[in-house]
Amino acid sequence: MKELVIATRGSALALWQANHIKDLLEAEHPGLTVELLKIKTKGDKILDVPLAKVGGKGLFVKEIEEALLDGRAHLAVHSMKDVPTELPEGLEVGIIPEREAATDSLLSVNYDGLDELPKGALVGTSSLRRQSQLAALRPDLEIRSLRGNLDTRVRKLLDGEFDAIVVATAGLNRLGLSAPTQEILGPPDFLPAVAQGALGIEFATRDTEVAALLQFLDHAPTKIQVLAERGFLTGLDGGCQVPIAAWSRLEGDRVRLTGFVADVDGSRPIRMEAEGPADQAWEVGTELAGKVLAAGGKAILDEVYARESR
Repeated sequence: MKELVIATRGSALALWQANHIKDLLEAEHPGLTVELLKIKTKGDKILDVPLAKVGGKGLFVKEIEEALLDGRAHLAVHSMKDVPTELPEGLEVGIIPEREAATDSLLSVNYDGLDELPKGALVGTSSLRRQSQLAALRPDLEIRSLRGNLDTRVRKLLDGEFDAIVVATAGLNRLGLSAPTQEILGPPDFLPAVAQGALGIEFATRDTEVAALLQFLDHAPTKIQVLAERGFLTGLDGGCQVPIAAWSRLEGDRVRLTGFVADVDGSRPIRMEAEGPADQAWEVGTELAGKVLAAGGKAILDEVYARESR
């Protein structure tokens, strides 16, 4: 195989991710040419509605997966936190490269961090998970939905539309974006989205030649962490637009997982931990989900879904 086509969204971050994999592939396989196919997804087209109200899973991947299924592209590079846990028949996310930072970052122009924000400060975020945890830590803040590509969100902060915004640290690192002040919001106090900071490479299961070309990119420790976190999400039957968080870490041949579900206002947080053999990471995640649901998580999620679908 001499040519590969990567299907990608057209945002600056998506293009960085696709070009990053393109560069690694061409360096590893001399003579291979990799092209990008830009595709606009439903999530890219609807920018005036909060993500949770757009509805459905796979807002940022469905049209890209159609390009894989009909042969227009050989592979796709996704942010794993955007990928539904159920994939179309015939496709797999078979390669997980090494993870970037899993944390979030609070950016501001005038304030040094979350504790320094004045009462009633306006904070922007596109995520109910972030909103829930912010509300629990600082119920006095005004939290407003902030949609758009990462560079657009940072620009709105710098233009004075918000006192602070919260975004994924990995995206900032990849695009080299920053603000006058940046505070890391991370575990154990602020938990990330499932698989945050990890990329996933999706391709047709039948395409063994593509799988072989990509194999050098697979990072086993990251794959174990992602499996545990996505197992938790699957057990909750949750999407990326609800207040669900998960954070896993490897300790030798064991995986430890923290799972979190809360109401949007952060008033009813459920946070539990589990651990188990690394080779059973998915099961560790699904079993923890069952415990969280039984501890009140199901009632909370049912309410969130009912409220956001109105």
